[in-house]
Amino acid sequence: MTDSSSESAPGHGAAPPTPRWVKMSGALALAVVALFLFLHLTGIVGPGMHGGH
Repeated sequence: MTDSSSESAPGHGAAPPTPRWVKMSGALALAVVALFLFLHLTGIVGPGMHGGH
């Protein structure tokens, strides 16, 4: 008998690491959303920022 646990089926290996550009894009998108939320909550950006009425 052979030990089948040492053999791996094709396509069932460990996933390749995430590319750096994907990580950087995600970090940039998160930073933009956080900045928008900060500015919106402080009243600098968003509805009513132009005053008028």
